[in-house]
Amino acid sequence: MIAAAMTQTPGRQFDNERTHRRREMLGVIGAVLAWPLAARAQPTRTVTIGVLTLASPDPEPLVAALREGLRAAGYVEGRNLRLEIRAAAGRPDLQLQKAAELVGLKVDLIVTFFTPAALAAKQATRDIPVVMAGAGDPVESGLVASLAKPGGNVTGQSSGGAEVAGKSVELIREVIPAARRLGVLADESDPFVKPYVDQIRQAARGAGMAVEPVMIRPELPLEAAFRTLTDKHVDALLIQGSIARKEMLDLALAHRLPAVTSIRLGPALGALMSYGSDYFALARESAAYVDKILKGAKPADLPVAFPTKFVFIINLKTARALGIEISPTMLARADELIE
Repeated sequence: MIAAAMTQTPGRQFDNERTHRRREMLGVIGAVLAWPLAARAQPTRTVTIGVLTLASPDPEPLVAALREGLRAAGYVEGRNLRLEIRAAAGRPDLQLQKAAELVGLKVDLIVTFFTPAALAAKQATRDIPVVMAGAGDPVESGLVASLAKPGGNVTGQSSGGAEVAGKSVELIREVIPAARRLGVLADESDPFVKPYVDQIRQAARGAGMAVEPVMIRPELPLEAAFRTLTDKHVDALLIQGSIARKEMLDLALAHRLPAVTSIRLGPALGALMSYGSDYFALARESAAYVDKILKGAKPADLPVAFPTKFVFIINLKTARALGIEISPTMLARADELIE
């Protein structure tokens, strides 16, 4: 069931602080996306685009959205487009290995999903253009020199991950007013983790909550991390979007921990809520960057876009299982409700 789009999200002050920046980036997005019709002429040669993503969460919906955007830009598989898709587990060495495979194939361009994949692609090549279809804080993570002037072979779209992490804290405070201790599961190998946790700490401090970060690695069992969270008596759990997967959310439910993710795929896997940029839209819109680069533009000259749309999703089934009552006001603000 789709509810009315969020027009008043919790944390009005947070939104006001970001409004000016979003308006500035609207011009960037318009400049990148609004090509003249003549520029959209169908390519006459077959281009090979590498896609580098994580194995979890499920990359298929994101790849499907990318295909949709490429098709709208005139790139059709089997006609003038070949996609080489590589998915790796969360380990940096495997991500770099997959990135190196794409470089060895001499692809024309690489599209990445999530910060670790973008970092691996940048490390693997300085020559092949890299388009981020969503990455958390590209400047802080070392992907680009600045949003306005990326300066290298990487450009694309920020997911705004660190900046919206604070909003998730506000949502938890609204749904569970008694919450005093917030657990955070994050990938210790991801450079994005520092700004992500810092933003959560800042928001939690203002809400009178303590933060208990637990760093994990994909190759290690999750049970130990949840035992640590239980020992720390956390009242709710924030999960970094790039590591959210069903096993993790099943454990959160088993430990009766309300879990919130920054990626919209989280609630479908059992998270209580998600708040973050629309990764499907980012995937589709990244095709505009691909198109312009393939027609001669340099990534260094294409500003990185900041997301203008954020999606709020609630899983009502999980709420019932945890005995949490969602207010009618919050239900009305949700973009999507999962029954």
